[in-house]
Amino acid sequence: MKEISISGKKREALGKKASKALRKEGMVPCNLYGEERVDGKPVALAFASPFSELRKLIYTPHIYVVKINIDGTDHTAVLKEIQFHPVTDAPLHVDFYEVNDQKPITIGIPVKLVGLAQGVRDGGRMNLSIRKINVTAPYQQIPEHLDVDVTALRIGKSIKVGQLSYEGLELATGKDVVVCSVKMTRNANASAASDDTDASADAEADAESK
Repeated sequence: MKEISISGKKREALGKKASKALRKEGMVPCNLYGEERVDGKPVALAFASPFSELRKLIYTPHIYVVKINIDGTDHTAVLKEIQFHPVTDAPLHVDFYEVNDQKPITIGIPVKLVGLAQGVRDGGRMNLSIRKINVTAPYQQIPEHLDVDVTALRIGKSIKVGQLSYEGLELATGKDVVVCSVKMTRNANASAASDDTDASADAEADAESK
């Protein structure tokens, strides 16, 4: 994965009022969840980061390893969740999950379709059902995207998660989940009807010649 660096400062005051004040200052409230737990629940390190630094992480289809410097202490993390304003789409809160070299993580990886499907050549329409597949692996082995070869995919056929495999990665999304499929279209129907007519005509011509 690519790396990106952001800075942050610990939040002393918590709650809606304090968070609103931070946003007015151009800061975004964040939490960093690590290994520490209390009563079985993960303990969050509350901090705030400038929106100017977060925007390059938030508004992108790519996934990153995030190097966070909070008050001079470095942390390695991945983005866990973003809460957006329902009207303005501005980020209200960002959660991060701290990672290390030993413990595998589960994260959604973007799907990249590779090749031109035979079904599309025949007039069908490619349908991407899911944009990400969850995988489990040490963060150093997480790729930027998962290539799915669709070259041989025909009309009416699909590719499911269970048909895929990637070295060093455990697929955490259900095996029966459809990744992509080629749907029938009017053009494909017309083409098939034309092919049937041509085939019938050829058969009649052969019969007459005999």
